Amino acid sequence: MSEASEVLRRVFGYEEFREGQQEIIEHVVAGGDALVLMPTGGGKSLCYQIPALVRKGVGVVVSPLIALMQDQVDALRALGVRAWFLNSTQDPDERRTVEAAFTAGELDLLYLAPERLRLESTLRLLDRADISLFAIDEAHCVAQWGHDFRPDYLALSVLHERRPDVPRIALTATATPATHQEITARLSLGDARHFVASFDRPNIQYRIVPKREPKRQLLEFLRTEHPGDAGIVYCLSRASVEKIAAFLVDNGVTALPYHAGLDPAVRAANQARFLREDGIVMVATIAFGMGIDKPDVRFVAHLDLPKSVEGYYQETGRAGRDGLPSTAWMAYGLQDVVQQRKLIDGSEGDAAHRRRLAGHLDAMLALCETVECRRTQILAYFGQEATTCGNCDTCLSPPESWDGTVAAQKVLSTVVWLDRKHRQKFGAGHIVDILLGKKTPKIIQNDHDTLSVFGVGADLSDAEWRGVVRQLLARGLLAVEGDYGTLVLTHASAAVLRGERQVPMRREPARTATKTAKAAKAGRAAAADLPEEALPVFERLRAWRAATAKEQGVPAYVIFHDATLREIATRAPGSLGELSSVNGVGESKLAKYGQQILDVLAAPQD
Repeated sequence: MSEASEVLRRVFGYEEFREGQQEIIEHVVAGGDALVLMPTGGGKSLCYQIPALVRKGVGVVVSPLIALMQDQVDALRALGVRAWFLNSTQDPDERRTVEAAFTAGELDLLYLAPERLRLESTLRLLDRADISLFAIDEAHCVAQWGHDFRPDYLALSVLHERRPDVPRIALTATATPATHQEITARLSLGDARHFVASFDRPNIQYRIVPKREPKRQLLEFLRTEHPGDAGIVYCLSRASVEKIAAFLVDNGVTALPYHAGLDPAVRAANQARFLREDGIVMVATIAFGMGIDKPDVRFVAHLDLPKSVEGYYQETGRAGRDGLPSTAWMAYGLQDVVQQRKLIDGSEGDAAHRRRLAGHLDAMLALCETVECRRTQILAYFGQEATTCGNCDTCLSPPESWDGTVAAQKVLSTVVWLDRKHRQKFGAGHIVDILLGKKTPKIIQNDHDTLSVFGVGADLSDAEWRGVVRQLLARGLLAVEGDYGTLVLTHASAAVLRGERQVPMRREPARTATKTAKAAKAGRAAAADLPEEALPVFERLRAWRAATAKEQGVPAYVIFHDATLREIATRAPGSLGELSSVNGVGESKLAKYGQQILDVLAAPQD
């Protein structure tokens, strides 16, 4: 491992491996196959990059992220690594140049899009080169019923079939035990050594708030907790993306839209701005984000309910890759549950497929409705144990659990009476109006004010009743039917109506959001504050980095991460030798930028 440690220090500028890295690297350097499950920001890429630099030959990396390959290669080249890629964005002359360098052994790493491995010409190219390893990044894309399934990944077993002498390492940040098994089977990794790190990201604070006015709630969240920070806001539809981005811009937030319906040039330009500029908020569908290596994303917000815990964890993992405090914030409400249930009922595929989708949604709803630590529930979903974190909303402001059996019986009875007496079905809003005794035109027109349940719910507010309906839907005690989202009973409803089943419910404590936000802000300040004298130095370094990145046409983090600049600002090295001991300053970057940094540090302050 002395050579690997030397590469870590000389190329990447770090003195020590992170937890779990050394064992993986040692195994792959020795020629072993590996399947690595490690959280986003845990240092997965070093687990194949260092073995590729130590072993003889070129490391071939299969990545689904064509739009980001240039940035991945730029980041490696900035470290002095001979890296390139082959994908459909290149013209024939450029591809021939890369292929010639590859077969001549003039590259350290070559990135390939998975669809290229369906071409016989690509397979013949691989046969002609000395290859040190195959790395299969984002390996969960092979899971056929997963949230990021890519059909081209199903053909990747061809790598081992044609080159059984070359070690393989498959890596992902998101895998349940079932997905883990599917990756193993589909990539023929049964004999590989499996490395499963903790999925915990303790620097991310998970918060889920009741959805009231989501646009306004988001704006308040950004203004009070993340002013000027880079972040991602996820929406379910393209129309929502456009509306939210425009709303944020109108309110002084630098926001950009991203979805598959945008012109490709606009989409690429928006992604480039997000990666290269500070403080951009990207409002996007889930088409955006996989492989985004921007380390200073301070928050990920969801304005619509994700379809699965895997998707949610993958998306929130794009925050805080630099290890500094970050927030995963979601606004969640009744309509989210109705909408997702309808999407499942109308989805393509057989009954088994719809059951799988429903199972994913049930786990996501359980996470939203839990009164226990959210982090322990997320980790349990991935088959890992954890103690309460003290840093999620349910830990900081524990919600109350109350006996909602009678309230549930009132809702279910209203659905029963509407069906039996009037042969009618209605949505949640009308049910709540009946319980509250509101004489709306619809209620009067249908004589629903004559129902025995009319007005029996005066003990709860409109918002509280909607919460009851939401939790009944989440637990499968109510179901959604038809295009209009009308409510119907399920097989499980009868036991509640007969009093044979208790229904404990979650009640949001008063001022949860405010208390939690204050605690979050204080926690971030304590963890991220620089010494007062170092703050202006840090800002000067950031300004220098921004100008340098713009000049080179690369993201700022390719020059240096915030964490490296913070250490430089705090330590104020006075020589190249002292600067070389800062984490993240390897030999190549020291030679390129060392004197410039010393000049910034020595420049007189205004």
